[in-house]
Amino acid sequence: MSARFDRPEADAFTRAFWDAAAEGRLLLRRCGDCGRAHHYPREFCPHCWSGEVAWEPASGRATLYTWSVVHRNDLPPFGERTPYVAAVVDLAEGPRMMTEVVECGEGQLRVGMELEVTFRGAGEEAAVAVPVFRPRRRV
Repeated sequence: MSARFDRPEADAFTRAFWDAAAEGRLLLRRCGDCGRAHHYPREFCPHCWSGEVAWEPASGRATLYTWSVVHRNDLPPFGERTPYVAAVVDLAEGPRMMTEVVECGEGQLRVGMELEVTFRGAGEEAAVAVPVFRPRRRV
């Protein structure tokens, strides 16, 4: 079996994050000492260095901070997806997250646009679901 560059491998520490993603839930880490949330998952708080951090559900809401439209990527399977939108989003809880924006034409992208999480690979057999973001749907 060949390596999949678009699917991270879960380890003992990140297993909770990837298991939640497979269920359609986004998790963050929050510090019990300073109260700040952070992403990517770490065993300590990057703000105050406390080890008192725990997983918590995130709202899944974000705003677009910046993006780049990728027209060429030679690593499989990314080449099959071009063009795609590599992005950085500001999560409602505070942290910035690198991700991809889907279900949105590049001409529609705007700094500050409201986004919501969805998951690439959710429900696929033996796959890791990866959080990506799409324009927020109004209910």
